[in-house]
Amino acid sequence: MDQEPASPTEAAAQPVANHVGVKFQEAASVFRFDAGAISLRNGDTVVVSTEHGQRLGTVTELPKALRGEPQASVRRIVRKAESHDLDKHDRLRLRERDALRQCLLRIRERNLQMKLIKAEQPHESGKILFYFSAENRIDFRDLVRELAHVLHARIEMKQIGSRDEAKVIGAAGPCGRELCCSTWLREPGGVSVKMAKAQGLSLNPSKLAGMCGRLKCCLRYEYDTYLELGRALPNVGKRVESVKGEGVVLRHNTLKQTVLLQLAGEAGIVEASLEDLVQKKAE
Repeated sequence: MDQEPASPTEAAAQPVANHVGVKFQEAASVFRFDAGAISLRNGDTVVVSTEHGQRLGTVTELPKALRGEPQASVRRIVRKAESHDLDKHDRLRLRERDALRQCLLRIRERNLQMKLIKAEQPHESGKILFYFSAENRIDFRDLVRELAHVLHARIEMKQIGSRDEAKVIGAAGPCGRELCCSTWLREPGGVSVKMAKAQGLSLNPSKLAGMCGRLKCCLRYEYDTYLELGRALPNVGKRVESVKGEGVVLRHNTLKQTVLLQLAGEAGIVEASLEDLVQKKAE
């Protein structure tokens, strides 16, 4: 039996959640928060409640009214950031710089084989988080104890990979623009060599690697397009007939939707479009 639509009175009684997207740093993931009755715009700085206490974030997505959305699963925005919130944020950034300097000095004293990347202290938190990279396992227990004594804070060390390191540090890529991962790309997703092969790119590691030393994230941007266009072309090695003669497919030019054919005998190599081809079974 079909369910009757809710009456205007019942619909009005349902809770309406005013949700916005908030991120805590550039290129970070966007989290959903309930703005309640607070009027917000893109770019507003807000104080939000998190499991680690209150933090400052930036509104990146316009509010969306979601009727009936469960309120318990989404944390609330406490308020728009005020001048004292911004002043405290600036003081924390200065404290992070000092913590980074103190940690770097002690790493060098101990000759630890680790690369210190960043220090971070969440808003209203007595903890300082240090990000580092290392090729091997590092025993940093003495380092943590001394830093806790010097900085009067709880210390946490977090090892990150090369992709996250590039994201945190930031740089200019071979294209001349800032790295995607440090500006706008939130989730790079899986990248593999087969994506380069599908696009006919040179498999030279130095050309495929990004600033992080891993495969460039941008390899996946046009991958799906190349796959879709490639489905219409005959496989490399397939014998086909064309208006230019019978031959074997040597290579694809996917974007132009043409193939290079090695014609039978000594007729040479020609380029043929899809309209030029009449496929036949391989001999």
